[in-house]
Amino acid sequence: MLPVALPMTTAAQSIQSMVNIQGIRENQLVGYSLVVGLNNSGDKNQVKFTNQTVTNMLRQFGVQLPAKIDPKVKNVAAVAVSATLPPMYSRGQNIDVTVSSIGDAKSLRGGTLLLTQLHGADGEVYALAQGSVVVGGVNAGGNSGASVTVNTPTAGLIPNGATVEREIPSDFNMGNTITLNLKRPSFKDANSIANAINNGFQSGIATAKSSTNVEVIAPTAPGARVAFMSQLDDIEVRAEPVRAKVIFNSRTGTVVMGDGVVLHAAAISHGSLTVTISENNNVSQPGALSGGRTAVTPQSDVSVKNSHGQMLQLPESTSLKTLVNALNGLGASPDDVMSILQALHEAGALDADLEVI
Repeated sequence: MLPVALPMTTAAQSIQSMVNIQGIRENQLVGYSLVVGLNNSGDKNQVKFTNQTVTNMLRQFGVQLPAKIDPKVKNVAAVAVSATLPPMYSRGQNIDVTVSSIGDAKSLRGGTLLLTQLHGADGEVYALAQGSVVVGGVNAGGNSGASVTVNTPTAGLIPNGATVEREIPSDFNMGNTITLNLKRPSFKDANSIANAINNGFQSGIATAKSSTNVEVIAPTAPGARVAFMSQLDDIEVRAEPVRAKVIFNSRTGTVVMGDGVVLHAAAISHGSLTVTISENNNVSQPGALSGGRTAVTPQSDVSVKNSHGQMLQLPESTSLKTLVNALNGLGASPDDVMSILQALHEAGALDADLEVI
């Protein structure tokens, strides 16, 4: 008797894990500056903008270089500084920053980031960054040109390296409603969230507007609204089961199959065609005093090998282990697995969504 495919069940989730609150989101910041104090591993002389930045910085401190003098420094690197400003952060709070080399510096290890203005998409300055760069990569080289690189020495992190100087306004405290945006759009989940909120508080305060958002009537006083949101986050909802997926990464040959893949009865025969081409050069050497010339003639050998694939019957099962064992039994490579799963999906024997990244 074949095993019966049972419907997938999901555990209850909190509303907080299922939605984002409209008006409360992160913002990206970016800036440009210099990292100094490097041990002869900074940008080379051909990176002109680094030398121009050094000249402009020295001019701000009253140091005037003669005209047409290009400062040749090896302990400085031009860098891009990026950070993420969490929602509703206030002035004086600290955030992490990432420092990445722009020029041809070999390493940022041991360097110090100079004071950097971090701008938002609107061009305003929201934070100031400065500090010692923590680099996880290492680069070492010898006089002969040989070198060894571990991880990425041209990018680093400054924990709590930036201080927020400007707050980003939020419409969270505006109006008498709050909009919950679903992380995974679903009409069923939106309706379930609205029903759970109405059951937990009072009927009618939550309305599912679409598969993406739910509108909730909330108190207008800031303290009462925060208390309301803390209670709202604890409400649990049984979300709709996520359809099983098979993810292909065509660049790396990675195949990832989630649990819940349903396999119907099928038969597979997968053969491989191997074409081998080898090039050899034959040298024809004439005899002594014959007056001939040495000639080199190319010779190509082409062979085609078609291995006979074995017909394998797959039983109907909801077990991911059954599918994996069957594919391993074929001796399939990741590329072969992609082809087999695509063929099974087209034949209707694989009940899952295929996604190529």
